[in-house]
Amino acid sequence: METVYLIIVLAPLFGAIVAGFFGGKIGRAGAHSVAIAGVGLSAVLSLWVLSRFIWHDEPAFNGSLYTWMVADGIRFEIGFLVDRLTALMMAVVTFVSLMVHIYTIGYMADDAHNWPENSLVGKNSYQRFFSYISLFTFSMLMLVMANNFMQLFFGWEAVGLVSYLLIGFYTTRESAISANLKAFLVNRVGDFGFILGIAAVVMYFNSLDYAEVFAQAPAHAETQVAVFGGVSLMTLICILLFIGAMGKSAQMPLHVWLPDSMEGPTPISALIHAATMVTAGVFMVTRMSPLFELSTTALSFVLVIGALTAFLMGLIGLVQNDIKRVIAYSTLSQLGYMIAALGASAYAAGIFHLMTHAFFKALLFLAAGSVIIAMHHDQDIRNMGGLKRYMPITWITALAGSLALIAFPGFSGFFSKDAIIEAVGHSQIAGAGLANLLLILGAFVTALYSFRLYFLVFHGEPRMDHHTRSHLHETPWVVTGPLIALAIPSVFIGWYAIEPLLVENWLGDAITVLHEHDTLHHLAAHWHGQREFIRHGMQTLPFWLSMGGLLMAAYYWWYLHQRNPGIDAELQERGGRFTRLLQDKYGFDDFNQRVFAGGGQLIGRFLWKRSDQRLIDGAVVNGSAKAVGWIAARARHLQSGMLYHYAFAMILGLVVLLTLFVTF
Repeated sequence: METVYLIIVLAPLFGAIVAGFFGGKIGRAGAHSVAIAGVGLSAVLSLWVLSRFIWHDEPAFNGSLYTWMVADGIRFEIGFLVDRLTALMMAVVTFVSLMVHIYTIGYMADDAHNWPENSLVGKNSYQRFFSYISLFTFSMLMLVMANNFMQLFFGWEAVGLVSYLLIGFYTTRESAISANLKAFLVNRVGDFGFILGIAAVVMYFNSLDYAEVFAQAPAHAETQVAVFGGVSLMTLICILLFIGAMGKSAQMPLHVWLPDSMEGPTPISALIHAATMVTAGVFMVTRMSPLFELSTTALSFVLVIGALTAFLMGLIGLVQNDIKRVIAYSTLSQLGYMIAALGASAYAAGIFHLMTHAFFKALLFLAAGSVIIAMHHDQDIRNMGGLKRYMPITWITALAGSLALIAFPGFSGFFSKDAIIEAVGHSQIAGAGLANLLLILGAFVTALYSFRLYFLVFHGEPRMDHHTRSHLHETPWVVTGPLIALAIPSVFIGWYAIEPLLVENWLGDAITVLHEHDTLHHLAAHWHGQREFIRHGMQTLPFWLSMGGLLMAAYYWWYLHQRNPGIDAELQERGGRFTRLLQDKYGFDDFNQRVFAGGGQLIGRFLWKRSDQRLIDGAVVNGSAKAVGWIAARARHLQSGMLYHYAFAMILGLVVLLTLFVTF
């Protein structure tokens, strides 16, 4: 199996190298063929590995492949830990990546029009894009398959680097460069906490290996460290690691980069910012469950941050008019649900929602890309409408994704999202009551913004210009094919996965949950099948709020909108200060711009004026030059050229030497 795991990781890397370094020689067809072949092979083998764990009870693999170095007894290694959690993540990552690779052929077919005429930077951009997304797949696989913190950090930083390259792919656009710089800097804040957490692990556990650290963890449960007057070691490590997850998985207040990352091409929105990279934080916390279970403070912190993100970010989606930004804020909200599940120790429910969300959110992003292609890259939903009649495949798949997103009964999102809300409702840790309320209210908000988008795009009268309308048609099969392939699990995967994941504890030893923290045992104890779960869910408040949001969206943006096309603008105007607060995104961007960016500029100017100009240039450089000049001006008087001056100096020196000799 070790060879199979190596092929799964290295096949996308091979595709990335060939498409990146030899793309100009092999051309577009060669680049996308080798990239898709690499990711396709990885996807097939990942699905085979997952099937082995499902039907053949495959034992977990934990082994070192290469030792980089040994320093002070600490081994820095490359190794794989492939258990059921890893196998599930591998299958999700590679399958979604394969769909995005195929979709990219159609989406990037006319990419030359996105670059200035005769631009050298746009040369071979198609091949370069395929190289980047294949490299991302390799990086993500290295992250999820790691068996030690060093490799985890390598994958963590590698996906951040590739994300930076992809967000700013259109390097001639100022907005894209600003967005990728913003993503890079915000993630560095989270990564600073992350690497401090790893440093604390090395300091106290003297190892980077997961198995060794997890085995020692209970012995350090009561260890205190002299930070902030004294704090639990496990609390400190877990919160520092979670700060890294806050950056990567875009949790408040480190969420500000993700909406702006929509500046990148739509395929990377689906691949990185919906299905894979942003879920790296969710995976990491789940993998670290043996540590998090030893700190209720850290769990409470995770729970509250996740719930706040789920509710507050969903509200912002109500006032967005860019089709991709609406879905981006939806991603933020759903990530909040996953993080809240982890805080309630319902790790299996968080991973379950990660899986279902990967399918339906990638579907929604790719459907949005299909609409953008048809609209000649106009992304404003106020200029759309009536696309149902022109794009039937995009319409029906987008509807399936939207129903899964709002947890409509029977769809995949219903099973995973309802399980999270129920688990948080049974949690006893601090902040669980507030978190449960926010997640329940979030169900209403989710349905409202999701179907506002759906009705404004696909129903009503067409609002685009005549030229665009005359050319509207369904996108080619390389675009619609992945939509159909993603729609199938978006509808059905929840039905088949809930029982093994949440009832039968299929993940097993891959996660650790203390008995007093187990919030999913209520679900398992009262499990009577999927139909009964649906019936029970339809009697709860989140379901009725979700249906209320759907009906309200239909009333305003379907029924009233046909009679008054300006109803959306009127609703936002009626919102007054609340609408402006949402449009300002709660002021996070302004705060960051004024405090951090402005503060950085202020410090820079201070150091430039006082340190550089006055101290370095003034005192050190110019000061030393002036000192040499002053000394030289006085020393030159000693060189008069008069013989008697030199004779007098020699006699005086001899007298001084004789005096010293006689005295001492």
